[in-house]
Amino acid sequence: HAAAAGREPAMRSAAGTDGKADELIRSEERLRVGTEEEEVGQAHLRKVVVTENVTTSVPVSHEEVRVVREPIREGEAKRATIGEAETEVTLHAEKPVVRKEAVPVERVRLETEKVTETREVSDTVRKEQIEFDDPKSGRSDLPGDGKSGPRH
Repeated sequence: HAAAAGREPAMRSAAGTDGKADELIRSEERLRVGTEEEEVGQAHLRKVVVTENVTTSVPVSHEEVRVVREPIREGEAKRATIGEAETEVTLHAEKPVVRKEAVPVERVRLETEKVTETREVSDTVRKEQIEFDDPKSGRSDLPGDGKSGPRH
């Protein structure tokens, strides 16, 4: 055998009773972070009626009476009689009139807008460590993450 002639140590796995090499699988937990949508509240849009006083100016007119005296010229005169008489004039005036009407002035609606922000999440994860100890040879492997070879 070449291994015996060259005095190279033979590398072999220790076989268990089921014929498989004795081995361990090292595992670790990893965070898988995602999102899920949930209902967080409701926004309400309602209209209510409030009252306020509004004052505005409006021009109004009215009739006033005044006495006008004109001398009668000769030739315009009619036959005159002496006695009591009366005449009447109806006076008019404008008064402010207020009417109310509902007038559409604005359309209001609710819209949603998706806003993305970054949040940090953290949790603890577990990792398995492999320890190797061979008291005969004095070799040991300190706990590690499996990324480095055995330490002597």
